[in-house]
Amino acid sequence: MLLLAHRGASADAPENTLEAFTEAVRQGADGVELDAMVCGSGEVVVCHDERLERLAGLPWEVRTTPWWKLRRADVGSSLGYAPARIPLLEDVLDALPAHFLVNIELKCDHFGDGGLAASVARLVAERDLSSRVVLSSFNPLCLFRLAAVAPTLRRGFLIDPDKAWAPQAYVVSPLVSSHSVHPFHEACTPERVSAWREAGLSVAAWTVDEAQRARELRELGVSYLITNRPGRLREALRERAPDAVGA
Repeated sequence: MLLLAHRGASADAPENTLEAFTEAVRQGADGVELDAMVCGSGEVVVCHDERLERLAGLPWEVRTTPWWKLRRADVGSSLGYAPARIPLLEDVLDALPAHFLVNIELKCDHFGDGGLAASVARLVAERDLSSRVVLSSFNPLCLFRLAAVAPTLRRGFLIDPDKAWAPQAYVVSPLVSSHSVHPFHEACTPERVSAWREAGLSVAAWTVDEAQRARELRELGVSYLITNRPGRLREALRERAPDAVGA
């Protein structure tokens, strides 16, 4: 089971920043999970929130704000860290080590994606990263677009725990997932994980910081575990006795 740092090592550094991804490397993660969206001037930026109130105390909407302005936002101080900046996806891809798996979540809640799928596919192709990149999204339209422009890229559907399970798991996911399925960890039952694996899909469970739950998911056959604390969880998984992480 591979440990992917959720938005980087986001328990110890400001999420989705170069600092968080550098910390994930330092903590010995196997890879990172990050969020990608298109900003107002067309660049692909790494950011989770549609607006920057939580991250920077600013009312800016990412998809309508140009990069020259977004790059000035401090997304570290409001989270209790040193000042940090929103990075471009291309800069993150260039900064990560060659062995790292990268789970790029395509963030788009609208019908149109502003060119997100095509732009991310191009960045991955330019860097010859298809063998270690997985593209995921809650929005099946993003994954359909991705399949149209880059059919060989590995795709995984994110199952929303706040929506009906059956249509997502049994209708949408088989249509758009070529590599993996990405459920909230509480949705991972022995029967479901077994069925996904029999269908040839890897399972990427999110978001787990507690060691006992991580052990259970490892026993079920989960392939990727997405965690805010990769270093501490790795250490706890090596121990025999049950141990809570981050309590």
